[in-house]
Amino acid sequence: MFNNLSDKLDKAFHILKGHGKITEVNVAETLKEVRRALLDADVNFKIAKDFTTTVKEKAIGQNVLTTLEPGQLLVKIVKDELVELMGGDAAGINLSGTPTVILMSGLQGSGKTTFSGKLANYLKTKKNKKPLLVACDIYRPAAINQLHVVGDQIGVEVYSEPENKNPVSISQNAIAYAKANGFNVVIVDTAGRLAVDEEMMNEIANVHKAIQPHETLFVVDSMTGQDAVNTAKAFNDRLNFDGVILTKLDGDTRGGAAISIKSVVNKPIKFIGTGEKMDAIDVFYPSRMADRILGMGDVVSLVERAQEQYDEEEARKLQKKIAKNEFGFDDFLVQIQQIKKMGSMKDLVGMIPGAGKVMKDVEIEDDAFKHIEAIIHSMTPVERTKPAILDMKRKTRIAKGSGTKIEQVNQLLKQFDQMSKMMKMMQGPGGKNMMRMMGNMKGMK
Repeated sequence: MFNNLSDKLDKAFHILKGHGKITEVNVAETLKEVRRALLDADVNFKIAKDFTTTVKEKAIGQNVLTTLEPGQLLVKIVKDELVELMGGDAAGINLSGTPTVILMSGLQGSGKTTFSGKLANYLKTKKNKKPLLVACDIYRPAAINQLHVVGDQIGVEVYSEPENKNPVSISQNAIAYAKANGFNVVIVDTAGRLAVDEEMMNEIANVHKAIQPHETLFVVDSMTGQDAVNTAKAFNDRLNFDGVILTKLDGDTRGGAAISIKSVVNKPIKFIGTGEKMDAIDVFYPSRMADRILGMGDVVSLVERAQEQYDEEEARKLQKKIAKNEFGFDDFLVQIQQIKKMGSMKDLVGMIPGAGKVMKDVEIEDDAFKHIEAIIHSMTPVERTKPAILDMKRKTRIAKGSGTKIEQVNQLLKQFDQMSKMMKMMQGPGGKNMMRMMGNMKGMK
């Protein structure tokens, strides 16, 4: 995510390395590179220019603390300004109303239908809501079927009227159905439209006027950069929407839309899409995003994702097994599954401070665990429980059965042995205190 921008900003800050203080000359040279990095990221020229001017004004004359180098101070100022540019604080979603009505708008191909499903899943699993998805795309072939497929995936009902070609009446009927059947959120998925298509823009304006949504969200593909910002402005002029959804952020190496859009339309980014799975949705936190852009990682989000997979009962069972030296490969498989549920491996690595720089040229596949899983699945139940019995004959069979090499089997066994020893050490007083602290952190934000 935003790899190109992160690399270029890192190079820009290196200009100050070795300087004892910030001067007008060295900060000007650094900020020239920062502005160039922002422009390469497809940030609007005026926004990039105003941004670097503000940073320069705040940097010049600042006393560098003895604990900081000039480069570190400038990074802090840039981070603070990036946070402000992207909206300051995280913006919540308005869930007032019985039911809450959310209208989804956006261009064709922006990922609106898929994100409608992700939002429904988020509200169902994280906010304990009972959402209803509404199919109001009457133009795109198979759009209604697509929403039904998405609904089936997440266990959310979809309201549709395939023979009705009037999105206003469909949405009104859906709200009446929701009220009669105990749904407390209605998510209206509309057809994708171009801002220059007057007839289509009038149509969504009519839907908006008829249903008076509590939230109108504009869904945009982040990878379209400056075009996304321009389109957002055109839609906002007609709908006066409440917030922006940035999809496909996991594939965006530039970041222009995320940085510019709040400044142009003065509406917050509320959610981001970070992958193809239905749970690949995150609340947009400007501060956390600024940290990631500057290569500082995002530990808070990483901990939150880990806590979502943390099961206290399972943790207690695991601790007992470790204490009795009964931790086996079946338990290891369970841990792998929990890690995989946290999101894509590339995204998780990007949340670890410094890891993005170290592994920037390393391609991290989402199926990084497939060889390990194949090796474990090729073991017998007894072998998984008692790895110590694995002799050369058994290892050869496992390698052949898993389509791997004997060296890979040996490597896994070595890593497993090291991990088991480390987990055993964690059973000591210091480790138990840390585990107890992690348990207490569960649910904290």
